[in-house]
Amino acid sequence: GKPSLLGEERGVVLAPDGTTVALAPLLLGIEAGLRAREAEVGAETEQEGGASGVAAFGVFPLTLGRSLGLSFLSLQDFSADLRLGPGGCWDSVEQPRVFRLSRTPTLATDALINGGMDGAILGTALGNLSRAAPPPPPTRLSATLRGYYGYVLSEDRGLEELRGHASAKRRQSSRSLLEPLDPESPPTQGGESHFYLPVPGPLTLRLGSSLCADCPPIISRCQWGAEVIRGTHSPLSPPLPYLYIHHTYQPSTPCLSFPACSRDMRAMQRFHQDERGWKDIGYSFVVGSDGYVYEGRGWHNRGAHTRDRNTVGYGVAIIGNYISTLPSRYSMDLLRHRLVQCAVDGGRLAVNYTLLGHRQVVNTSCPGDAFYSEISTWDRFGK
Repeated sequence: GKPSLLGEERGVVLAPDGTTVALAPLLLGIEAGLRAREAEVGAETEQEGGASGVAAFGVFPLTLGRSLGLSFLSLQDFSADLRLGPGGCWDSVEQPRVFRLSRTPTLATDALINGGMDGAILGTALGNLSRAAPPPPPTRLSATLRGYYGYVLSEDRGLEELRGHASAKRRQSSRSLLEPLDPESPPTQGGESHFYLPVPGPLTLRLGSSLCADCPPIISRCQWGAEVIRGTHSPLSPPLPYLYIHHTYQPSTPCLSFPACSRDMRAMQRFHQDERGWKDIGYSFVVGSDGYVYEGRGWHNRGAHTRDRNTVGYGVAIIGNYISTLPSRYSMDLLRHRLVQCAVDGGRLAVNYTLLGHRQVVNTSCPGDAFYSEISTWDRFGK
């Protein structure tokens, strides 16, 4: 995307999964993948690395490597969290027209990173198609994009069972592409390196890999349509020593898409504000079954999730009623591994934190019998 003087980012679209994607790196990746597919690959290259390595090497600098490397190099005196991004907000999620950035942009905004990841994933996938087969027609390419961004989930078919690539998995897919790449590999048969970058290759690979591994994708408050807080937030003093696990109970069914999860977030916020009389939605974060974490009160603001414990811990809920059934494996892993690791690495959650179910400190059945039994097996669970 190209930022304007008014803080708008041009050349970006709102994808069906609720994320904002820059078109330029996405299309560059697709074009590079199609060109790599048509190019002749020597027998030695096919044997040693296969088309996958060639396609990934050629696509990554175009879609993601250059933006990441230049952004970090141009902002070396800034803290790491300010060298990339930012995200922003659409004027309307239903009819998006204008996307405004939340702060002064770097050379690698969130939309550029999303588009770069998607371009690398789809470009590599297209480059790996059998070279004996005819090029995919426009209708096939359209179907590829629809399948990537518009996949349909059900309670019996979650992200863990979904075959092929999906935008909600872009970070994991990008990491699997980057890890095998060796920027020190010799040039190809034609003498031209596929990894030419204006910044050091190892640097951009490390940046890309760490970016993909750090935090789960988080849908911001403005993206799910949060109402304004009623009053002012009370700040937290991280790192906090506790993490409290909840289920929402109501909504009682898992949300499987961005529109459904956003509706559930708005419904919970209305209930917490109108019926409970709270300032805002009570949870720090909420996990959907669509592959995304939804921002509640966030890392810095005290929640209203666990009575008498809100100053010492974060409260995270998975949408659904888990008295007799479990959340999807993907959503539990998103919480258990990626969100927790993100919190620890970012200094928000203490390294020696304790994980507790809501029922352990409040007279409640939350987070449900089935889910509570599951979290009792997790690392750092407190008896």
